[in-house]
Formats: sequence, structure tokens, C-alpha cells
Amino acid sequence: MIKLKFRYILFLLLALSCSTEKINLSPIGDNLSQTSGKTFTYTLDQRKNLIFYSSEITNLIATFPKFGNEDVNKEVITLKYYLKDYIGAMEESNANGLKTSQTKFEKSYKKLQHLRRFLNKQDDEILNRYLVKIKINMSLLNSNISTDKQPAS
Repeated sequence: MIKLKFRYILFLLLALSCSTEKINLSPIGDNLSQTSGKTFTYTLDQRKNLIFYSSEITNLIATFPKFGNEDVNKEVITLKYYLKDYIGAMEESNANGLKTSQTKFEKSYKKLQHLRRFLNKQDDEILNRYLVKIKINMSLLNSNISTDKQPAS
């Protein structure tokens, strides 16, 4: 009798302890649609594009080289910060954060364009290559975040 009760209790504990959780493999995940009551209505292709372009920008940030000019390196750090801020605002569905971080990114981008003249030819070409890739991915990312898809306040 005791063995039978023990088996039931063991079976009950085993059944209750086995639970499954929702696995999220994407870097942005469900944050685009489940943050603080605000929702985006993206199609699957748009969500795929957002993930792809934001991961491209993140990879460019991670592999950005150091340059011979101290001012350029400082402005690159600033640019990286604003890009991370932009991607974070996108993940949080923060429309105001997107707008402010994009304007700060554009100012930093323009400042880097002016500082390029102080670099040697090889560093200038490398910096230009990175800036062009970042600008293209930002444009493609912004094309997926249209104003009619912004969350309602």
C-alpha cells in the first residue's frame, strides 16, 4: 500500500516537473511585438529583414578597426554607441528613442565624414567601407520601420 502511494506521488511529481518553455532563437525575438502593450504589425518577411539588418549592423560594430587618428577613434566609439542605442530602441519598440538615436547617429556620421580627411589613404578607404555598409543597413532597416507601423501611444 505504501509502495503504491509512493509511486503515485512520484508519478505526480514527475508529471508536474516536466514543462516546456517557449524557445526564442532570434536576437530581437518577440520584443518587437510584446513590449509594454505596444505592438508592431510586421509580416514575417519584415521581421526577418529587421533581424538581418540589425545583426549586420551589430557585426560591423563588433569588427570596427582602430585608426591612427585619436579624434576619429573617439568619434567611432560615439557612433557605435548611437547604433547600439538605435537597435535597443528598435527592440523595445521605442519610437522616440528611434528618432533621437537616429538623429544623433546622423550627426556622428557627418562628423566622421569630416574627420576622414585627417587619415591616410588606406585608413580612409577602410573607414569609408565601414561607413557605407552601416549607412546601407540603416537605410534598409529604416525602410522596414515605416511611420504607419509605429506603435500607438
